[in-house]
Amino acid sequence: MAMVGMEGSLAMAEAARLANVDVVAAYPITPQTHIVERLAEMVANGELNASYIPVESEHSAMSACLGSSAAGARTFTATAGQGLELMHEVLYVASGLRLPIVMGVANRALSCPLSVWGDHSDVMAVRDTGWIQVFAENGQQAFDLTLCAFRIAEDPKVLFPVMVHIDGFHLSHVVEPLYLMEQEQVNSFLPPFSYPFPLDPDTPVTMGAFTVPILYSEARKSMETALRSTRVIINHIFADFARVSGRQYSAVEQYRSDDADTLLLTMGSYSQIAMDAVDQLRDRGEKVGLIRLRLWRPFPFDELRQAVENCQTLVVLDRCVSPAGPPGPVCSEVKAALYSQKKRPNVAGFIGGLGGRDLTPAEFVQMVERGRVIAAEGGEEIEMIGVRG
Repeated sequence: MAMVGMEGSLAMAEAARLANVDVVAAYPITPQTHIVERLAEMVANGELNASYIPVESEHSAMSACLGSSAAGARTFTATAGQGLELMHEVLYVASGLRLPIVMGVANRALSCPLSVWGDHSDVMAVRDTGWIQVFAENGQQAFDLTLCAFRIAEDPKVLFPVMVHIDGFHLSHVVEPLYLMEQEQVNSFLPPFSYPFPLDPDTPVTMGAFTVPILYSEARKSMETALRSTRVIINHIFADFARVSGRQYSAVEQYRSDDADTLLLTMGSYSQIAMDAVDQLRDRGEKVGLIRLRLWRPFPFDELRQAVENCQTLVVLDRCVSPAGPPGPVCSEVKAALYSQKKRPNVAGFIGGLGGRDLTPAEFVQMVERGRVIAAEGGEEIEMIGVRG
């Protein structure tokens, strides 16, 4: 296993190469372009034996992925921001047909105003499309989780598409040291893809057929039940990846949380900044810890409830606004997940890091201090951190 310096986008491309993808169909968009640009280069140079389809839009990219995956090809694509939204209607088809497509998403703010910088507006807009969704915090995780995504998606008991989220620019364009696995290691973890229901002209079938109201509810219930049932398999695959790589992932991961009376909750690259804040608060003698949601869909209800059961205050960071609605999407879902619990922490929500704005350890400390006040005394449903004026 060799250590290299590599940006997160190229780490994803290397993972796709080591996975021996058969088809890449994608359209360039900042800050995702480096992923598929590198894959196109690999195909052109003979480093990767795959078909690269340069389509005319992200809608077409996902449509092409539907066809290639349904025919039994290991399929990869990537996008960001507005590109993910242009794909939006086709995302439902991929999950509804149970096609194991893997997609890297370099998360980006949505217009208006126009921004190419990162936040979680795009992923929150597609959270209910039926895809498994995981978040990376650094370049190593971008590489590792892309490999895990192929194994998860293609497991015969799963067969759902998977998104791997990396924060635009903060991960996609930042060079970090990471370990690349050898081809033999990847092969021992990721078996050759064998789709059990490939399209075949000799045995034609209908996929995604028109249906009527008397059957639609049953079809959606079936998909919902199947997606929820993947959590056990995802945990098993994370454990198997740890066996091969030595790096363990979990649906919910914790940092210095064992005796914490106050917990921060984050997703994505800012989790590492939050760790610095936790260390500072611990140095002051305060019992503060951090939990990170690695798995966004299917939502890890049991793991989250267990992680927060002994804390008094939970401070949630959202990187997306739900205009004129309830607290941010993550905070809303956390509150909903804990509502039925007799023993649950008071929850305070903050929005920050929009449009690529940095958050400092000092601002996370501020969130903890202000969050305790909100939780104890009541206050705004949601507060923005770092807003000027």
